[in-house]
Amino acid sequence: MRILLTNDDGVFAPGLSALEQQLRHLGEVLVVAPATEQSGVGHSITYLSPLTCKSIRRDGRHWAWAVAGSPADSVKLAIGELFQDNPVDLVVSGINSGLNAGINVLYSGTVAAAIEGAFFGVTSVAVSLEYDPDADYQAAAVIARNVIGGLIKKPDAKGKLFNLNVPTAATVSPAKLAVVPMGLAQYGRMYEKREDPAGRPYYWAIWSEPNKPPAERTDVTELRRGNVTLSPLHFDLTNQFMVDAMDEWGLEV
Repeated sequence: MRILLTNDDGVFAPGLSALEQQLRHLGEVLVVAPATEQSGVGHSITYLSPLTCKSIRRDGRHWAWAVAGSPADSVKLAIGELFQDNPVDLVVSGINSGLNAGINVLYSGTVAAAIEGAFFGVTSVAVSLEYDPDADYQAAAVIARNVIGGLIKKPDAKGKLFNLNVPTAATVSPAKLAVVPMGLAQYGRMYEKREDPAGRPYYWAIWSEPNKPPAERTDVTELRRGNVTLSPLHFDLTNQFMVDAMDEWGLEV
């Protein structure tokens, strides 16, 4: 099995290195990741400037490709150009430093990289670990390897998109795996107003979890319980119910 490994924290991020070591148990690992951190860039693609790609060497040999672009750029370039003659079988994005759960999935470069893989019909998994200054990426990588190893054995998982989140608690004590939908509760949208040395105002985004936990069982609620969450996602944003209903509206140009 050929595994494309990427992330949004940059090619030298500790989460990527930890995951690479564990994914080697599942197959050949090919690293193509952003040259610098790209957190929060979503599914941005580089169109208006050249996309450069540099070989990174370790122990005297090629180790990874560092792409001067977004996570989605990295996957698109890898599948469409670098490995087009010998396609990959699996795309894994992570381990991200910080959870990508609930509505934050829409902003995540980590998830966007996995979405790009799924665009190409490749089984794709985004992996994120709850932020902690002393985060145990090695333990999280073992969890990810176990879950991904199980996923790729299931025929119905082929070509699908998954989002895996690991709470800090799961890296220090046994935890359950919860297969749940992504939460849709609105996160905090506060900004802190500050002034620069010249007295000009600027604003710093402050993110906070929903004040009221959602009533339904989602990735957000299960992570709060200390469980690892796995959410099957889809990049089709069409509201099919509305499409069917609007056929009866009689709208005209």
